Amino acid sequence: MAAALSSQFHPTTYRSIKNVKTKQLVSCSMQQPSQSNIKVVINGAAKEIGRAAVVAVTKARGMEVAGAVDSHLVGEDIGMVCGMEEALEMPIINDLTMVLGSISQSKATGVVVDFTDPSTVYENVKQATAFGMNSVVYVPRIKLDTVTALSAFCEKASMGCLVAPTLSIGSILLQQAAISASFHYNNVEIVESRPTPTDFPSPDAIQIANNLSNLGQIYNREDISTDILARGQVLGDDGIRVHSLVLPGLPSSTTVYFSGPGEVYSLKHDITDVRCLMPGLILAIRKVVRLKCFLFSLAEFGVWIGEIFVET
Repeated sequence: MAAALSSQFHPTTYRSIKNVKTKQLVSCSMQQPSQSNIKVVINGAAKEIGRAAVVAVTKARGMEVAGAVDSHLVGEDIGMVCGMEEALEMPIINDLTMVLGSISQSKATGVVVDFTDPSTVYENVKQATAFGMNSVVYVPRIKLDTVTALSAFCEKASMGCLVAPTLSIGSILLQQAAISASFHYNNVEIVESRPTPTDFPSPDAIQIANNLSNLGQIYNREDISTDILARGQVLGDDGIRVHSLVLPGLPSSTTVYFSGPGEVYSLKHDITDVRCLMPGLILAIRKVVRLKCFLFSLAEFGVWIGEIFVET
């Protein structure tokens, strides 16, 4: 059973990365999906997020895992690798083209979910497109050049590709709440924590800072010019600072603090398990099969702002 709050989708804009001009997706259109199950290929299936995706797609209505691609654990049954009760009788293979060719022959609607690496994403999407399949890409730290190239390629091919900066519903809701709060407060700082060292600032912090900077406000005016390192890194030109912590045992956490005269308002989102990304992934798969253009955001796709599906 599915409950839904929905709003009609309208062509929108996407903003890839800060300092990149906004482009109107005039060629973006939607098509009706076929009634048969969506055949989903998980590229990067042996990774933690790939294994979670296999389980989520297997349980989801209207779709099925049609291929598991990875360079690790080749030959192992993906069901057993994921800890499922029964084998899926589907070995992990290291040949995306072979899987795509098999699905293409069946004339089924297919989607490739890419969890691989920034250096391989472009070629992977090209391969999927050659076999008539759309792509959902979730690869942190994807390069601007890759985003630009994918946009041009998908627009020319009239094929759908959704590059998601995040698949977390909580992260999207935090970003939207931060935008709303920014109109009422002049001081804002971001504090994030991760259990292991990684590239900082995180993509989530950068996305939040970009969203707030694009509103044309100047924040933290009384402290905007300080060069004290302990005050954190300034993202952009609008005075938004980010402080990054690495403490083993802590969840991956992002907190946005706002303050005004006499009050502090904070928004916090913790990720404790990769499974939190799966509802967003399932929704992205359902949507991308109807998409005939390139989008670099789930929020701007209209998915989270007015349409939240909760499967029970």
